[in-house]
Formats: sequence, C-alpha cells, structure tokens
Amino acid sequence: MTRPQHKAGNDPTGTASRKISGNGAGHLVARVEQADPRADEASPVIHDHRDIETFAQAQCLVAGPVGQVGIETEWFVIDPRQPQLRIAPEHTRSALGLAAPPEDGPLMVPVLPAGSRVTFEPGGQLELSGPPLPLADALRATADDLVDVRARLAGHGLVLAGLGADPLREPRRLLTEGRYAAMESYFASGGFPAGAVMMCSTAALQVNLDAGPAAGWAQRWWLAHALGPVLVAMFAASPVLAGRRTGHASTRQAVWAAIDPSRTAPVRPAGAGPAEVPADQWARYLADARLMLIHEPDGRPGSGSNAAGTAAGGSRHRAVRDGSTFADWAAGRGEAAADGRRPTVDDLAYHATTVFPVVRPRGWLELRYLDAQPPWSWLLAVIVATALLDDPVAAECAARACAPVADRWVDAATLGLADSGLHAAAVTCVTAAIEACGRLGVPAGPVAALSAFAENSVAVGRCPGDDLLESFHAGGAAQMLTDATRWEADTCVPAA
Repeated sequence: MTRPQHKAGNDPTGTASRKISGNGAGHLVARVEQADPRADEASPVIHDHRDIETFAQAQCLVAGPVGQVGIETEWFVIDPRQPQLRIAPEHTRSALGLAAPPEDGPLMVPVLPAGSRVTFEPGGQLELSGPPLPLADALRATADDLVDVRARLAGHGLVLAGLGADPLREPRRLLTEGRYAAMESYFASGGFPAGAVMMCSTAALQVNLDAGPAAGWAQRWWLAHALGPVLVAMFAASPVLAGRRTGHASTRQAVWAAIDPSRTAPVRPAGAGPAEVPADQWARYLADARLMLIHEPDGRPGSGSNAAGTAAGGSRHRAVRDGSTFADWAAGRGEAAADGRRPTVDDLAYHATTVFPVVRPRGWLELRYLDAQPPWSWLLAVIVATALLDDPVAAECAARACAPVADRWVDAATLGLADSGLHAAAVTCVTAAIEACGRLGVPAGPVAALSAFAENSVAVGRCPGDDLLESFHAGGAAQMLTDATRWEADTCVPAA
C-alpha cells in the first residue's frame, strides 16, 4: 500500500506517529502518540472552496501500483450460554489478554502476531484491521489472527459471530470515548435515530485497495462504486435486527443509508461516468457534508457546555447541531463559526473522518459497503472484491456487467439477489473473480470454496443472509446469532 491501512484506534485524523514494540506477552503493541488537531497553530486556514479542492487533490488518492490489500473484519462478541447479553469491550480485552487502555497518555493499540490491530466499535463489536499485503498473504494473516483471537476468547467462554446486523440485542453504546458520545448527541439532535443503530448494532467487512496509477483513477473510482450494489446483494448478511425481520437483505446497508445522507451517500453522484475526476467529487462532498464534530483541546473557544465528550489529554469532541456544512464554516456561517474561528486544514482532515460514504478515498480506496460475513464467507467476499478491481481482465468484465445496475443501492439492500438485474451481474462477476484467482495467486482451498459458493448460492440467487434466515425461522434471533459463530476451517484458513 502507498499509505498504511490500519485504523489507529482513536486516531481520527490519521496523523499519529506509530512505534512498534514487544510486550513479552506473545503479541506486539503499537504505541500511537496522539497528534492534537489544534496543537499546530500554523495549520493553514481554509478560506473557500479552492482550499477544500487543494486538500482533496492531495489527500484523495495516491498514485502507485496495485496489488496489496488491507482487510478489516468486524465481529459481534457473544457468550453462547447467554447470547442476549452484550459483552463489554473491557471483558473482551481481558479475555484476549490485552492491557486496559490508559486513562491518559499515549494510546496503546494491540497488534496480534500476524499484524492485525485490535480495536472496538461503540457497541462492543471487535474489529481486526489486517496489514496491507498481497491478497493471498492478507487472507492468511487475517485468518491466522482470527484463529488466535478465537482461541483466546474460547478460554473465557466467548465466541465471534459474523453478520452485518445484531439480530437479537437492542443497540446500546458501551464505549465512553468523547468522540462517540458526541456522535451519539449529533445523531439524536439531528433526528437520525438510525445513527445509534449504526454505531452499536452493525458490523462490516472493509476491503482496502491501492489507488493504482493516476492514469486509471477515474475508471477505478467509477468501478469501485459500480460494483457496490452487486457486492452488497451477493454478500448480504443482515436480514434481522433486534429480533425482527426488517424486509432488507442487507439491513446494515439500509441503516447506513438512513443516517444523514450528506455523509453516507456515495461520493460519486448517481449517473456520473468514469470521466469524472475523483478529487473534484471528493472536494464537493466534503464541502457539502454537514459538520458532525469539532475536535478541540480543553480551554479552546467553543469547548464549553456544548461539548459532548472529553478525550484523553483534555481534548473535546463538540457536536455541531445546527445543520451547517463545512462550506458554511469556511464562509463564516453557522454554529462552528460563532466564536470567530475559521477552519484549518486540520479541521478539514478531521471532518473527513466523520463522513462515511460507501467508498471513501484515503490515499487508497476503502470499500465500506460489505456486510460483516458469517465465518465461512468473509474471505470469499475479500477475494471477489479484490479480483474485480485489481485483475484487469476481471475488472473489464465487471465494468460491463455492473454498468446497468451501478446506482441500485436501495434495491441491493432490500432485495439482494432476488433482483434479476443484480443477480445476472453477480453471476458474471463471481465467474470473472474465480477465473482471476490463479492470476492473483489465491490458494486452491479458497478457490474451491468460492466455486462452491458461486454454484450453490450465487447461481440460484442466494446470499449468506438466506442461510441465516433459516436459523431465524428454526429458532429465532438467538439461534441465528449463535449459528453465525460456526466456523468451517477448510474455507476460513487458506492453504499455505
């Protein structure tokens, strides 16, 4: 990868320095020294849209070869004896043998033996962020770290459940960090009830891919979006939420689409072709997105009673509740500008971490539209997404297949492969992905599993959520959640 793909815990600006050191406990710890967004008084002021465009052009995509993949998997942690209980992050952390985070000072982000970072989502979901590696190596690293995590948790009676939405438990925030408290306040005050569900009851599989050579950015950016509805439908795995069928194949995608569309709609406008410049689209998106949070150290203007939470080191995360956009702030309008302070490049960088489009540019491409997968299918989704973007032959085939359904996000989330157009495109795409596996060095075991998935599921219009629904009908939401913990070693661990 041109740039690192690990999420550094509570390093929302991506500006923290990282140091790796051993801790004598069989795994490594990454020391993340927080970079304060307000500490650099020389950070340039954003005056107008031209400054936003300059930022977007520098930050959007970074030129380089393709070939490395970063895999981020999210999991619900459950006690199968009491699946209705939410497992607190500190309990999971203790079961994994990880030190508790310090109350102040540098944040310690655990790193597992194969390189995955361990972090948590607000509802206690466990996230493993793998290192950027060639596809086969990335699959092996994530699989190895999952074996390690599962063994540690098993010693404490805990297991990992893989699916895109919690089918049993009501959303409840367990993390107390100021950023998440302020996010919760923003969603509540803005009339976005889906925000709490998104934070606490959804889980995703994220695939991070290189931006590639600059000459191919427009087409690659377009294809990353055009693939989205097809892959959402093919790997939909969240038909139940909080004990009820939702009517969606991918409830997770429907939930995300229901929160503040200024920050979750696709960056590529509907109907836009591959001739559009990604950085221009990204600049417009950042400018037009509503301000969610402002990150300020304690004592700075605006860090008073309207601040929703305080982070380590005294910095505050202040929710912005008046509906103003970043462009408004740059023009001196809205709540954020009330104290006269104008936004800086650091403020814009932080703002970029609070928007969650289906494809987010961070120097590389973050594909954010996949449901977290049952244990047997996570690596299949990674293989398909990577093959269809990184293999030129498969990418050309996918572009032709996906063009007619490129903007059908709602149909994909609702109908999955029951939609005939999405189904036809999915059959073509999964076939192209299988044919690309040899060229990408994917081991024989996962290729065989993908071929079986293509034949037994995709060809007949089934997605992983259909298997989960069978569990739901047989034994309710608790059975569905428990069944999502079942692993099949021959498909989950790639052959060496």
